Amino acid sequence: MQLRSHGRWLGSILLSGILLPSPPFAARAEVAARPPELRREFRGVWVASVGNIDWPSRPGLSVAEQQAELLALLDQAAGLKMNAILLQVRPACDALYASKFEPWSEYLTGRMGQPPAPFYDPLAFAIDAAHQRGLELHAWFNPYRAHHFNAISPIAPGHVSRTRPELVRKYGRYLWLDPGEPAVQDYSLSVVLDVVRRYDVDGIHFDDYFYPYEEKDAKGGNLPFPDEATWQKYGVRTGLSRGDWRRENVNRFIQRVDHSIHTIKPWVKFGVSPFGIWRPGHPPSIKGFDAYARLYADARKWLMNGWMDYCVPQLYWSIDAREQSFPVLLDWWNQQNPLQRHIWPGMDTTKTARQWKAEEILAQIRLAARQPVSAGHVHWNAKSLMKNSDLKTKLVRTSYAEPALIPAMPWLGGDVPPPPLPAVSAHHPRQISWSYGTNAPPALWIVQARRDHRWRAEIFSGKIHAVDIKSPEVEAIAITAVGRTGKLSTPAVLRLHPAK
Repeated sequence: MQLRSHGRWLGSILLSGILLPSPPFAARAEVAARPPELRREFRGVWVASVGNIDWPSRPGLSVAEQQAELLALLDQAAGLKMNAILLQVRPACDALYASKFEPWSEYLTGRMGQPPAPFYDPLAFAIDAAHQRGLELHAWFNPYRAHHFNAISPIAPGHVSRTRPELVRKYGRYLWLDPGEPAVQDYSLSVVLDVVRRYDVDGIHFDDYFYPYEEKDAKGGNLPFPDEATWQKYGVRTGLSRGDWRRENVNRFIQRVDHSIHTIKPWVKFGVSPFGIWRPGHPPSIKGFDAYARLYADARKWLMNGWMDYCVPQLYWSIDAREQSFPVLLDWWNQQNPLQRHIWPGMDTTKTARQWKAEEILAQIRLAARQPVSAGHVHWNAKSLMKNSDLKTKLVRTSYAEPALIPAMPWLGGDVPPPPLPAVSAHHPRQISWSYGTNAPPALWIVQARRDHRWRAEIFSGKIHAVDIKSPEVEAIAITAVGRTGKLSTPAVLRLHPAK
């Protein structure tokens, strides 16, 4: 099986579970100077399934069509030298994977509870395809939304509103799990941890929906969230105000998710994408929606306590916006980060289709690349990015001209990977293969080639174990193993002598 190379210097990457034999070298291999370290930057994109926003493009596509769409999207992401996909797998207590807790999502087949036919598991398929392309796959969950008002099919018998109706509240046009119910926390946590245990995800991701955005009544007024019974049962006795009790419900859940994920798989990352404004007036020039008071989301507390490995505040405003300035808000979030977690702003790339020029996103990426802890950003959304040829062209020429590794997360632990043991084939002098000193492959390989004293790099799946060098002018090759938490091996560097 072969994976197409997107770089200039390397190609014909061989994928195989069996290491190629290492015959005597066709030419002497000697250690050359070490290559430069690769840039670290998170380059992510949200792939939304709710409402068929990004993938699948519509419900009821055949399995072959669904898979072809997803592969095309992943190919584009890899071609842009991105490194992470945030795939929505639980839009509203439904599943785009084989779940024992929740019914199949209607966004796949057009009917809730109906599995794909012929059967396949979309999440397993997506993980494997992403990893083949050197991309991380973060499974994106909505922890509390139970049913969307735009649903096109009946609620399935296995849905939580049928199996455990005591956990569900009707709120305006939606059904919503009540965050104040301890059993809701247990239920949503079990859904998340089921995926952590059974799938090789690189991360778990939540967006900005906690307590819901307000729904309106017939007169246009805000509807109160219907948790009076829960408040009387659990909240009054705490002595907290109702707002503080609601926030504490969400705080406790976030802390449990973070702890539980890392107990099961310490290398799996946990990230949250809160609304971009914590509270109006923080910093003083900022005005707008108060997520602390209205969604009961105290994302500042989660960041300061290290309850998430990365934070993606949704900074969906322009650099020049007077009351919601992108750089002003980004600086504020960075000031709330005593434990040095990663902050990678979410950018509203959809606005390049209607009101912004591509240069606005390019400028935001440059600002996000100069943060004190690490560089990174996430595009909302995949469709807007992939269909904007002008933006993609400019990204390839500028910010995405070279590949980048996701910033390391040393607090997650993990060993430093051992270096690979490379060899030059006796029969194919331009082929480099390597063995590895452990049973489990690393997450990724960095393969760097030097020509005219200049190094170029590509990032490949940890399952790859050989490269054919396209250009006879390549002077040296370097191979570095990348662990699941971002730690690097010492590079194995070989000088290549031209074949006679």
